[in-house]
Amino acid sequence: MKGRADIRAFVQGLLTASGDDRPFADSDSLLFSGRLQSIDAVEIVVFLEENFGIDFAQVGFDKEQIDSVDAICALTESVAKSN
Repeated sequence: MKGRADIRAFVQGLLTASGDDRPFADSDSLLFSGRLQSIDAVEIVVFLEENFGIDFAQVGFDKEQIDSVDAICALTESVAKSN
């Protein structure tokens, strides 16, 4: 199973692709702050579905669940515990 480092690397790739090379903390807002856009949210969802087996049709979707590396990790951990 992938972990925090993989999630962080994926997010860093999204930021870099959008021209944002500024450092970020795991607790920093990504979407609500405007650093990432809605298309990036779709990329994160697909990444989580493919790499962590998260079915958003079952768990529901809330933008806050993917707004930071910490939030994404919490989501993956809660889904892993429920399986």
